[in-house]
Amino acid sequence: MTIAKKPATAAKTVEPVAAAAKPAPAKATVKAAAKKAAPVSAGIGEAVMGPIGPIMVSKDFDIKFLESQQQLLADERKSLTGQALRLEFEANSLIEDVEMGDVQFDDESGEGDTMVVERERDLALSAQARQTVSEIDTALRRMAEGEYGYSIVSHRPIPRERLKAIPWAVELVEEKVGGIGRR
Repeated sequence: MTIAKKPATAAKTVEPVAAAAKPAPAKATVKAAAKKAAPVSAGIGEAVMGPIGPIMVSKDFDIKFLESQQQLLADERKSLTGQALRLEFEANSLIEDVEMGDVQFDDESGEGDTMVVERERDLALSAQARQTVSEIDTALRRMAEGEYGYSIVSHRPIPRERLKAIPWAVELVEEKVGGIGRR
């Protein structure tokens, strides 16, 4: 009889623990929903969690705009990282696919020059994509610090249209141009 009581007691002990574990995810879901709703009323200088990371609300840019910009930056970052990897792979495969003696380097062929040019172009485009990824990372960091959307030169707000076109922009158009056409 002692053996029969122990399994029954163990079953009773396990059931309340399992029942207690179920409400916890519901509370977490309510908290997550509350956090998601919180950004609408976020004040200036308040940090909120955006789609991919923290966002510091500023006086010139509302949370809805900043969230959409953050998502745009994340999407562009993913795309450019993939492009950089693909271009590097293509550049390296150009060299690997050619065996010694396969390319004729003479005045009529020109094939050797073409492969070198293609490889250099792929590597240059890959480097350019990686540079833009670096600029995107800087924009995401500036967003978390509350500096996103402000010129690094004059600290004036960058127009939303410019930020929508180039979300990682850090200068006003007139600052970027550097005075060309002014006299």
